Amino acid sequence: MRLYSLSVLYKGDPKVHLLKAAYDVSTFNFFQRSSVQEFMTFTSQLIAERSALGSRASVKEQEYLCHVYVRNDGLAGVVIADNEYPQRVCFTLLDKVLDEFSRQVSKMDWPSGSPATISYSALDGYLSKYQVRTPGT
Repeated sequence: MRLYSLSVLYKGDPKVHLLKAAYDVSTFNFFQRSSVQEFMTFTSQLIAERSALGSRASVKEQEYLCHVYVRNDGLAGVVIADNEYPQRVCFTLLDKVLDEFSRQVSKMDWPSGSPATISYSALDGYLSKYQVRTPGT
């Protein structure tokens, strides 16, 4: 059971854009890592774009399960995990991250924010904390 990506996005008008993201691509071949990360960023944006405000969904994409939560205020979170990772845990994580993000980052910064301009460093910690470790790894 693995988490690969945790993203916070803003579903504005007309487009969704990435505010902050964390990735764990350590299980992929070194030469594949950047393209896998690009795929996850693109997929997260696409799923958030196609989800209605106030909705939660889980979407299968290749061998991954993408869990998305779009709040009514346009803040969205996407977790990309393998098929075995529990759905309930993913949505608990998204709730926690989006609540914390909205308290720490001003709502005025969401429409124009980008990973370079948004100051929120907790995603890597959450990705690591929620990673299920198997014995011997």
